[in-house]
Amino acid sequence: MSASSALTSREPTDTGGARTPSKVLLPRPALLVPIVVGLVVLALLTFPLDRALVAASLAGVLVVLSALDVQRGIIPNRIVLPASAILLLAQVALFPNRAQEWVLAGLLAAVVLAIPPLLGRRWMGMGDAKLALLIGVGLGWGVFGAVLIAFLCVFPVALLLLLLRGGLAARKTTIPFGPFLSLGALIVLFGPHLAGLPTS
Repeated sequence: MSASSALTSREPTDTGGARTPSKVLLPRPALLVPIVVGLVVLALLTFPLDRALVAASLAGVLVVLSALDVQRGIIPNRIVLPASAILLLAQVALFPNRAQEWVLAGLLAAVVLAIPPLLGRRWMGMGDAKLALLIGVGLGWGVFGAVLIAFLCVFPVALLLLLLRGGLAARKTTIPFGPFLSLGALIVLFGPHLAGLPTS
């Protein structure tokens, strides 16, 4: 049994891809609101105003989509696609010299993450590809660092589930990949600035 057998399985739907998860504790607004507010404040304290608006918007949407992925096993098209379009318009308006990067990074990331579900690999869904589109539009080429971080984080979790549960129980366990993509995006977004590293 490979570690990927413990990863989430989604079938494409009009909601962005859904699965039938084990019963989980539902994220509550009382928890999400402080997280979103904290990230917005962090963005305003970290970046110039124009970049802070983009960073805060991206971070807020990522938190909401991650909560939905954990709660319902979906990354809804009605949120991720309009958010991607609005974020792209904002990026192009605020930073027109990098317009090509925003477009290409989003599309390329979406295509790369769409390959596994299109090939019938059930450990990733089309919702993850659409989330990668959003992250690519928000981070530019940094999206690929976010994807790498996501995989580095999710595989130890999957491996731990295999060791703790094993057999059929591990195969039936689903791990939403969206929150790991969001975590990777937030690390790429804020990490270098908080660490005092040079950024573009």
